[in-house]
Amino acid sequence: MSHPLEEYFGIKFKNEKLLITALTHPSYVNENGGEHNQRLEFIGDAVIDLLIGEYLFKHTKEDEGVLTKKRANIVCEKSLAHYASICHLEDYILLGKGEIKTGGRERDAVKCDAFEAFIGAVYLDLGINAVKKIINKVVIPNLDYAFQETIDYKSLLQEYLQADKRTLKYELISEKGEPHNKIFAFRVIIDDEIVLGEGRGKSHLEAEMNAAKEALSKMAKIEG
Repeated sequence: MSHPLEEYFGIKFKNEKLLITALTHPSYVNENGGEHNQRLEFIGDAVIDLLIGEYLFKHTKEDEGVLTKKRANIVCEKSLAHYASICHLEDYILLGKGEIKTGGRERDAVKCDAFEAFIGAVYLDLGINAVKKIINKVVIPNLDYAFQETIDYKSLLQEYLQADKRTLKYELISEKGEPHNKIFAFRVIIDDEIVLGEGRGKSHLEAEMNAAKEALSKMAKIEG
């Protein structure tokens, strides 16, 4: 009997164990034993980056800097979680009881990680063309979702503060997680002493963007 995800994407795993592992969250393993999906995330993350990079290279004429920003938006945690929800992937993730109680099934980080792991499992079992079927079904048709978040909050904050001749810098607060699955936290500091925003992300850029976004939001509230 086929798994709903196999039916949705028109694929069939040769090694069903890979599919189950891709959908197994560490919290489930902590309670029940087995193998979690973090190693598959590592592969999936790299494959998604490659295919999205290839797509942007072939379909746009922008320079490297723009391509890098666009790819970052397409593969950020929020976007990947959105693609996962399109195919209802979160319904099939194996979670620990504690994680379920705290709303883990709806958490972007959980959905994002499982989507990356699923891509990794498909790649290892069925190859790159099978992954392209998934990308073409749930990612490429939904690029507008990713691009609606292309506001460059760092540049906006820089321009805003330069007008008042104020300074800003970004400072790394923490770096957590496995080497292939790190979460970074940055704060934005104004005038060398005022912490105006903090942000987290799977890359330095994503974390800094989120910190700048929070800083702009706070400044808007302060100014009424």
